[in-house]
Amino acid sequence: MKCIIVDDEATARAIVAKFCDNTPEIIVEEEFSSAIDAIKFLNKKTVDVVFLDIHMPGFTGFDFVETLKSPPKIVLITSDKDLALQAYEYDTIIDYLIKPLTQDRFTKCLDKVKTAIQNQEIINNATQSTNTLSLGELFINIDHRLIKLKFNEILLIQALGDYINIKTEKTEYKVHNTLKKIKEKLPEDIFLQIHRSYIINFTKIIDIEDNSVLIEKNVIPISRANKPKLMQHLNLLK
Repeated sequence: MKCIIVDDEATARAIVAKFCDNTPEIIVEEEFSSAIDAIKFLNKKTVDVVFLDIHMPGFTGFDFVETLKSPPKIVLITSDKDLALQAYEYDTIIDYLIKPLTQDRFTKCLDKVKTAIQNQEIINNATQSTNTLSLGELFINIDHRLIKLKFNEILLIQALGDYINIKTEKTEYKVHNTLKKIKEKLPEDIFLQIHRSYIINFTKIIDIEDNSVLIEKNVIPISRANKPKLMQHLNLLK
């Protein structure tokens, strides 16, 4: 883990730095006596945790946290016991250390920081997996059931008044929705609206003739306005 120490007292910074030196898994990147200088540093570089004094000239630890757009994990260090409740209103503040510090309490603090970082990584990985998964499939609501459709199985989508008809390789589904709304959920590298009433999976095109395309046995009209866009998506041998 990488950290910085922010405290206007040199002795306090030295104590935290010594405790960090006693713990091989954490590296002190920089020490700052000025909160402003620390903020400038964090605007350019990233660290895992900041050991931060609450009371500094002209700038409180809470001011510091609120100034950062994407704050790392924060450990507040202070002689003031009365601000602990306020500190825990901030999700990024992991611990609240009271001076004078001890190595034992500092070690427990690092355990909290490690756990918080690991939990954040789990959340980030889960979010990334969900986003990746969402690129390959779509859920539709049919009679209070959520049915999963894979994008590569969808052939075309037709507007039918207040409904849309989604045709897949195996079946079709009538859904109370609009073409505009479902278009926002579809990846543009696969789907294209070629008519005011049709969106197609253009990777499924078998044939194009005049102002229509053939997808399996479905003949879909192409509007004059949308035909140039369709041609741009095709890998044409000229």
